[in-house]
Amino acid sequence: MPPLIFVHGNGDSGALWINNLWRFETNGWRRNLLFAPDLPYPEALRDDAKSEPFRSSTAEQMAALARIVDDTRKWTRRPKVALIASSRGGNTVRNYLKNGGGAAHVSHAVLCGVPNRGIWISDQLLPGNEFNGAAPFLRQLNAGADDLIPGVELMAIRSDKADKYAQPDGRYIGAPGKPTGVGFDAAALRGARNVFLEGLDHREVAFHKLAFAAMYEFIAGKPPATLFIAQEPNPVLNGRVTGQADGVYTNLPVANADVEIHEVDPRSGERRGSAPVHRRTTSPDGWWGPFAARPDVTYEFVLRMAGEPVTHIYRPPFLRSSDLVHLRPVAFAKGDETAGAVVTMSRPRGYFGPGRDKYQLDGKSAPGIAPDGVPTSSTARQTFDAQPRTVLATFNNETIAVRTWPARENRIVVAEFLN
Repeated sequence: MPPLIFVHGNGDSGALWINNLWRFETNGWRRNLLFAPDLPYPEALRDDAKSEPFRSSTAEQMAALARIVDDTRKWTRRPKVALIASSRGGNTVRNYLKNGGGAAHVSHAVLCGVPNRGIWISDQLLPGNEFNGAAPFLRQLNAGADDLIPGVELMAIRSDKADKYAQPDGRYIGAPGKPTGVGFDAAALRGARNVFLEGLDHREVAFHKLAFAAMYEFIAGKPPATLFIAQEPNPVLNGRVTGQADGVYTNLPVANADVEIHEVDPRSGERRGSAPVHRRTTSPDGWWGPFAARPDVTYEFVLRMAGEPVTHIYRPPFLRSSDLVHLRPVAFAKGDETAGAVVTMSRPRGYFGPGRDKYQLDGKSAPGIAPDGVPTSSTARQTFDAQPRTVLATFNNETIAVRTWPARENRIVVAEFLN
């Protein structure tokens, strides 16, 4: 049972892995062997050789991962770890294994929806970008007859045709009708074990229960006993408040942010009682907890921090303990200036799939989601008048009830799905 380190993707945080960790725990993996760290400055440079504020190079991400692996090996007293990565995180893992000495410290690597061949291949479009298959970074990683790393068991999990970053046509990267130079198999690894999950999108191939089943069996050597998440009677929650700079999320902790948690009625989103069940102002490490929750209660998280809108986040019940309940502020979008209230429905661990999923916001088809094609959107937003009321956000069989809050008071509302 090696320690597992989950590596997030571009602009993301370790919070996206919460369900994976819960499923590993349910199947007997020790909680103190499961790690989902935040990499600093998670958004990639536009040109990997040219620095930009608040973004990171491939070399910087590799160095950060190397430190995490070294620290994890010391804490756990294990000689090797297993790495599980989503999207850009897989670029970092491959770089670490091939160029950073990581092969000596890693037993397994699972790459989920990783653009191993690139998202596009071009000498003109962002020729130095790490996602360009013609750029130096991927050319070097892909040199050779295969992608194998001696001593490391490698597996790729990919979609069949539903990954928006593995498309022959440039429609989903803003260049409709233009060939990208890559195929549906752009996330495959040459010579390694490749698993494709039909119909799952770019994020789901990392965070869906079927992706968990594949990664668990690959590392454990046997199928998981269950794909369900076992409920704990008294879950304890924690997480960090992190911020952004110039519109770019940094994953850096924020001090002096105020966090409140309220119990709410799951049918209406209205608060149960006038006082929060938890309140804390963050210290420099950004942690807002711990909070003793109940697995049968729906919560509203309220985040206040300097220079950002007050963000009201409504979440379904938490079945197990976690320190990955990270909080980020949400910004207003262009056009929200005259809105009475703004509500966003968010699915961080997958996209809303037209023709595949059912999704509604306030009883109507969720706005801003393309009506056909590959799943590409993880959020939808709608404006309302200023009169407070209940709004229902629905994704397949899950419904989250929220209350609108006045935009004139610099407040914005998020309904965040767990699956």
